[in-house]
Amino acid sequence: MKSSRPLTQERLKELLRYDPETGDFTWLVRRAGIRSDKIAGCLHKKTGYMQVCVCGVLYQTHRLAWFYMTGVWPEFEIDHKNTIKSDNHWKNLRDKTHAFNMQNQRKAQSNSKTGVQGVSPNRKGFRARIGLGKKNHHLGTFPTQKEASAVYLAAKRKLHPGCTI
Repeated sequence: MKSSRPLTQERLKELLRYDPETGDFTWLVRRAGIRSDKIAGCLHKKTGYMQVCVCGVLYQTHRLAWFYMTGVWPEFEIDHKNTIKSDNHWKNLRDKTHAFNMQNQRKAQSNSKTGVQGVSPNRKGFRARIGLGKKNHHLGTFPTQKEASAVYLAAKRKLHPGCTI
């Protein structure tokens, strides 16, 4: 049964324990065949995020961890510094804007022609580009994909504060 009142930090801490070192939530109460002390939640196969149902509402555990530790819901998105969506240990989480979160991407988009982030083929070789401030900036054209990628990664480390690679 879905609760009509919003979840409070106090209620969350009555139901679950969060371990900031592992990022795991553990049930403190027995409920519907689930014993207390059991790890709470499961991995959503499509998104890769951990989730748990609390008081009839499904929550992503990284957002619950933020609420558990700070007492306030995240203002923006919770970014996983190491980009592993299921790794919810406290030092791996940060409340950041979508634009900042996107700077931490480590893989090329699914429609990439090279499969390398920031690199696309052109008639003269491989072009390196980086997005900054809603604009794409040309970094140069290089004879090999590897050279273009190296230039892109150097620019990414310098220009994107959210980048952890």
